[in-house]
Amino acid sequence: MACRQTTAEPATIPALVADRARRYGPATAVVDGEIRYPYATLHAESVRVTRAAMAAGIRAGDRVALWAPNTAHWIVTALGLLGAGATLVPIGTRLRGAAAAAILRRTRCRALFTVRGFLGIDYPELLAGCAELPDLRLTVVRSTVAPDALDAEPVPAGTGTPRTLAWSAFLADGRRVSPAAAESRTAAISPDAVADILFTSGTTGTPKGVLTTHRQTLTVMERWAEAVTIRHGDRYLLVNPFSHTFGYRAGIVACLLRGATMVPVDHFDANRVATLVDEQSITVLAGPPTIFTDLLATGRRLPTVRLAGTGGTAIAPELVSRIRTELGIAGVFTGYGLTESVGVVAICPPHATTEQLATTVGKPLRGSEIRIVDAAGQPVAAEVAGEILVRGPNVMAGYLDDPAATAAAVDTDGWLHTGDIGVLDRAGRLRITDRLRDMFIVGGFNVYPAEVEEILRRGPGVADVAVVGVPDQRLGEVGAAFVVPIDSESFDPRALLDWCREHLAGYQVPRVVRPVTALPRDASGKLRKSELRTGRGGSAPHLSRRHVPGE
Repeated sequence: MACRQTTAEPATIPALVADRARRYGPATAVVDGEIRYPYATLHAESVRVTRAAMAAGIRAGDRVALWAPNTAHWIVTALGLLGAGATLVPIGTRLRGAAAAAILRRTRCRALFTVRGFLGIDYPELLAGCAELPDLRLTVVRSTVAPDALDAEPVPAGTGTPRTLAWSAFLADGRRVSPAAAESRTAAISPDAVADILFTSGTTGTPKGVLTTHRQTLTVMERWAEAVTIRHGDRYLLVNPFSHTFGYRAGIVACLLRGATMVPVDHFDANRVATLVDEQSITVLAGPPTIFTDLLATGRRLPTVRLAGTGGTAIAPELVSRIRTELGIAGVFTGYGLTESVGVVAICPPHATTEQLATTVGKPLRGSEIRIVDAAGQPVAAEVAGEILVRGPNVMAGYLDDPAATAAAVDTDGWLHTGDIGVLDRAGRLRITDRLRDMFIVGGFNVYPAEVEEILRRGPGVADVAVVGVPDQRLGEVGAAFVVPIDSESFDPRALLDWCREHLAGYQVPRVVRPVTALPRDASGKLRKSELRTGRGGSAPHLSRRHVPGE
């Protein structure tokens, strides 16, 4: 009997890049303005970064941060750093200096790759006033406006790091490391090594770094791409931030797995995106429901798009219908996931009905399980609400430096306790009904009230504060801040909003500030936020709404 030979699929992200260069060499991997990288070139460029990282002293297992917008540069830098065996720590461009510094400090990052000039922001300068970052040894800076001009000028330090390099100087140093040495470093990476640390938060407001391995990422994203029907030849417009699992894993990694073309977008503008869709013959577009609402407002059809993916908040049946009829996109998919679940728990695929898309988040990822349990941890019957548990390859490797939190989230049987409430129907589809946690979602971005409250308490005129999510027609939810003023006569909600805008990301800034005489608490002093959400708590002498740019 003849033996059938099989070729094992790559088990690390850098091995995947090399494999796709061999398999899809001339096919277009990345399009970003004038940049056109075939898969072979993407691999070659990432190896240049690997060599430069090695020359700069970055070792396997070192944590390296990437604080930059969605561009071809981000993709190449990330893949090259992973090829050097580094653990990637993505930081969102919406974060301010103090928040970014906190992530750098928590992860003990050895290097930071960042930019200057994106939307007029000097990211290295944002760190200038922050506390010491003793583990940070290298900062590499690239201008998004004029990279060549930057290379001809001295790069100001200001970050407190011993060494700051321009991007071109960083790459030039890589010539000291041979391609063979880089290949050897990449080949030594274990599939079970931690590939990245993405940050989330719990109800305490303390950020938690989530550890995910190469093997987990590739396994989960292959099954996700299969379920939503991403395929070779697709042209995927990457709108979701690469600092988020939806942009990084369900964007970059999914495209690599399927040999699709990545078209990164550094910031969302509906008319610009509609034009890009037309010019680049985009076939896949994914993001929070907000982007589709904004695209519908342009009045333009998107006939080349065959898949529209969304998630992160509830999607109305009317929106599903309008995406299909007015935008002309036949395939709509949605889903549910957490950073702790490698971004995926359940998927409602493109062939689902409008009702299924609007009322459920679909069925479990292939190879994983969902269980609904009561307060005692016992499984409940179909159609009965309880906490959502998930088990499978999509359960995180753990929280960074926090074994107690890891043990609390993942039990001894391997079940991840999500903290969300849901129901499994008789067909096995999951419906999210509530959250145990206070987190709410603004246009696809998670907002954790404790983090916002911590900033507000330092704001002008604030004695006490509570933040909750309230419904919003466009964004799904927005923040509402209930404030007990130090002096109700002199308290200015607008001044507090200005304070928020200086210290918080745009999506974290409350859209409503409501002064109250007291916050509702029970006998033990525990805040009753449910009363604030329903309007039964506190007083109502003032209501202030303000639009916040950059939503």
